[in-house]
Amino acid sequence: MTKKLVFKGSAAIGNSGIKRHFKNAEPWQPLFELVWNGFDAAASFVSVDVAENEMHGLERVVVLDDGDGIEFDALTDTFGSFNDSAKRTNLSLKGEHGRGRLAFHMICRNASWFTRCNGVDAVIYVAEPTIKDFEGRLLEGAEQNADLLRQGKGTLVELTDFTGALPELDALREKFSVEFGWYLAVHPEKQVVLNGVTIQIPEHEAFQKEIATDDAIFQAQVIRWEQRPTSEKSYLYLLNSSGAPVYKVLSSLNQKPNFFTSVCVTSAWADTFSSEQDLLNPGAHTLASPTWKKFKSELDRLSQSIYDKFLRMRAEEVVQGYEDEGYFPSYVGLDDAEKAWRHQHTRGLVRNLYIAEPRVFSNANKKQAKLIIRLLDRLAVSNENDALFEVLEGALDLDAKSMQVLAKQLHRTTLESIVASIEVLQRRATAVQQLRHVMNEHYREVRETPDLQKVIENNTWLFGARYETIGAEEDTFAKVARRMRDEVMARTSLSMDDVDDEEDLPGARRQADLFLARKFPSTDSLGNKVYRCIVVEIKRPAISLNKKHLRQLEDYADIIKRQPEFKSEKMHFELILLGRQISSADTIIPSRLNNLIARSDPGLVADDPRMKLYVMNWYTLLDGFELTHGFMLENLKLKRDDYTAASKDDLVAELQAEH
Repeated sequence: MTKKLVFKGSAAIGNSGIKRHFKNAEPWQPLFELVWNGFDAAASFVSVDVAENEMHGLERVVVLDDGDGIEFDALTDTFGSFNDSAKRTNLSLKGEHGRGRLAFHMICRNASWFTRCNGVDAVIYVAEPTIKDFEGRLLEGAEQNADLLRQGKGTLVELTDFTGALPELDALREKFSVEFGWYLAVHPEKQVVLNGVTIQIPEHEAFQKEIATDDAIFQAQVIRWEQRPTSEKSYLYLLNSSGAPVYKVLSSLNQKPNFFTSVCVTSAWADTFSSEQDLLNPGAHTLASPTWKKFKSELDRLSQSIYDKFLRMRAEEVVQGYEDEGYFPSYVGLDDAEKAWRHQHTRGLVRNLYIAEPRVFSNANKKQAKLIIRLLDRLAVSNENDALFEVLEGALDLDAKSMQVLAKQLHRTTLESIVASIEVLQRRATAVQQLRHVMNEHYREVRETPDLQKVIENNTWLFGARYETIGAEEDTFAKVARRMRDEVMARTSLSMDDVDDEEDLPGARRQADLFLARKFPSTDSLGNKVYRCIVVEIKRPAISLNKKHLRQLEDYADIIKRQPEFKSEKMHFELILLGRQISSADTIIPSRLNNLIARSDPGLVADDPRMKLYVMNWYTLLDGFELTHGFMLENLKLKRDDYTAASKDDLVAELQAEH
């Protein structure tokens, strides 16, 4: 057939119609399309060279491949078609719509395709103003590009007269890596080079397994990508023994949140594969084959195990992110031990819910995620645990197996929480017994410092759930508070009025009172942010509290109120007087306690908007714990150790130990 030296034609669509197809594409997309066209032409190597002028503007882009080239006689079928490519039935081809070559107009005005195919040299020109039109002509050998002559075949596309910009080379390489990484991993013999640097496969995990079913052997490779490939869904590829793809289908785990895979299966079994029953080739292997069904079942199990591993890892990352962002409750008012197990309980619940149904959190914005977490926290520690599961069962679209897994996870998490709660309760019950024994048998010899001070610091839960660790002093506040307190206490000396039994007086004189202070941010009853200033005056155990000690506390409160630096409306004070017991002869303290008993605030003897005064004795604190937790203590049947033979030093050491 006689070849025409010049050939002109037009695509079967208008200029504006072509451009509408690319209106949402990124500026680097034209380069992607040209590289894909090279691979579609059976190229094993595609290079992209970006040249800039002295002003760092784009001067020229050249895309060279070693593929089969473009048939000059078939330009009507290639450049003349749009959205109707002849390549669309070939599974190994990416450019299946016949339009990618025209994306160049997004960044430049002119594109030239130099090609050598079957020994024929030619060039095709397309200009942006009339993008639907193309013109091609045959070339003499001397007119052809030297790289194409050296290769013997292929295509070189040259872009010029730029109207747009591209990212910096390093950023562009990252985009090329994400776009072509999956293809390069599945086809290790292929290569893409950008300005002389080979494009690397992006971060991924590869899992390989040989699966034998009946008399066939399948080599399965599952690649899990850290980032979603920009142009590829999660597909399963079936390749024959020559490495050519014969079947392509979406993976069973396609569209899982943040889970991106490419599954490549190679087998000689696929050499005679047909996607459907072929009457002309009745021996062809099809998807209905028992061999394929058995293999597919094994492959699905492998993929699911990879997904389960990913979910566990991803759940930890997501939960840690929520923790770093402050999504979990702060548990204000709970002591450190209670906070720890409560937080772990909710953390485990969120983690397991994410594993069961990631979309609950993947589709939630910050406020929604925080709301979900805090509602789960509240429900999980209520008496509505069964209702929580019913809500999840009704709201989540899970199959029976997945719901069974979630039920087991929730059960395990709840059990772990119960165990943690029991451990906390056991430790505290033991501490109460030990402290009671110290106050009964060793009160004359126990030392405030270092004995009682560290006991208090490690067991501040005794004062109630709202008291956190108050032993760590805030330097400035503590020093000022201590100086004022010493002024008050110096006015009175120790006398017989301070003890119920004359035998206790020598022991009391050998001991010192204990003082603890701390200032920390908190909230008042209306939710306003304030500073809470906690001051604890602990009288030596041999002393019995009476009206003199109460007046000392009141005098101390008056000094604080008059102190200019403590007059801020944002500073709220709680002054606590603590002793082994209240004097049997005193009537003032019991009267004050009775007058405020309706407040349901144990130990309260005086109250104003910024100043609360408390008088407490050790036995009230210890009895309060046992009464509050009596039901649990009874049902847990905690072992009550006999401390009769234990020394004071042994008991104090145990109470001071950090848990």
